[in-house]
Amino acid sequence: MSDAVDEDDLSDDDLLDTEGPAVEVSGLVSAFGSNVIHDGLDLTVNRGEVLAVVGGSGSGKSVLLNTIIGLKRPQDGVVRVFGQDIEHASRRKWSAIERRWGVLFQQGALFSNLTVQENVAAPMFEHTNLARKEIYELADLKIALVGLPPNAGALKPSELSGGMRKRAGLARALALDPELLFLDEPTAGLDPISAAAFDTLIKDLSDSLDLTVFMITHDLDTLYEITDRVAVIADKKVVAVAPVRELETSNHPWIHEYFLGPRGRAAAAAKAKMEA
Repeated sequence: MSDAVDEDDLSDDDLLDTEGPAVEVSGLVSAFGSNVIHDGLDLTVNRGEVLAVVGGSGSGKSVLLNTIIGLKRPQDGVVRVFGQDIEHASRRKWSAIERRWGVLFQQGALFSNLTVQENVAAPMFEHTNLARKEIYELADLKIALVGLPPNAGALKPSELSGGMRKRAGLARALALDPELLFLDEPTAGLDPISAAAFDTLIKDLSDSLDLTVFMITHDLDTLYEITDRVAVIADKKVVAVAPVRELETSNHPWIHEYFLGPRGRAAAAAKAKMEA
């Protein structure tokens, strides 16, 4: 008689690691044909932190994100999310992982033919057995949570401003009450005032909902305002992971230029003035 346990009979907590790091990337090799993007990249995202990933153009920031969420297969190495090797996760475990993360893509990736409310409701229709009425009520709550006005739910993405589309995408990313939130260039294309407001929103949500946030950004103000640590991709690897203030003293040429160039100095000075 077999003692094997059917995964379908286990809860998500039994299937996934609820104590260790949210994400562990070990020895990652990524390539497009002969073009190697990552070669032995290692990165750990701890639970409860806001970690940003920075790097030069073509360094593979978005490739890393897409690999972690399963949109690109690695050539080598292991990616674990909530303790599970995503390359070899069963369908049941993969579904459990997906219910615990949310993703905000750079352009929002909203369904253009659906209203904001319908976009936010979509993950709940896919991953829950809630009644239709309950789903739309929860969608309205998520829309309010990200600071959108009540009438936004009835609008199509094309009827929203850039900042509102970002917030609508964030509402959808939060639809399933995730523990882990992936953000791809969340303030790209926003004016400084809207970008600052979005930074504040992310920080407030991460604190109030106890989120782990993995963020790709090139926005220096964001790095100084809301991150706990910053991971720098250069030379096809993560060459440093530290609080942003510690990276200012790095001797690595790219890091030095990025954080101590004119824009880096301006962002650091603005943050220091606010803290004074």
